[in-house]
Order: sequence, then structure tokens, then C-alpha cells
Amino acid sequence: MTLAHNVRSSDEVDAVLLEAKHAGARIGRSGAPTPWGGYSGVFIDLDGHPWEVAWNPGWPLDASGAVTIGGAAEGE
Repeated sequence: MTLAHNVRSSDEVDAVLLEAKHAGARIGRSGAPTPWGGYSGVFIDLDGHPWEVAWNPGWPLDASGAVTIGGAAEGE
């Protein structure tokens, strides 16, 4: 099982991966474009759990950070 953290941009994917690395996580897969049109990478936390950090243009986040599947995020 892989846990996921959705973010607002491809730049934010890279920033979260870097922050995780600085906190001691291992990078399992650097940020890169995905076949579905987004961008994602994976870090392995200190307990060995993989976390995908992803930006999906089809799943914008609202002001609170919740995913809004199939619609534009609030304020867009």
C-alpha cells in the first residue's frame, strides 16, 4: 500500500520531496511527469512506508487542501 499526499503544483511535489529528504526520508522516486498528465514522486518515511506526493491537474485542491475531483478548485 502507498499513502498519497496531493499538492497544488509540480513544483510543490519537488518541495515536499526535498523537505521529506531533509527530515530523514529516503527518496524512492524523484518527481517526474506521469502518464496521466500529472507529476509525482515517492519518499519512504522513517518507518519504511512509501508516500506518493502528487499533483493531478484533474483533481485541484480547494482552499482547505481537500481534493475536488472533476471540478475546478475554489477561486479558479
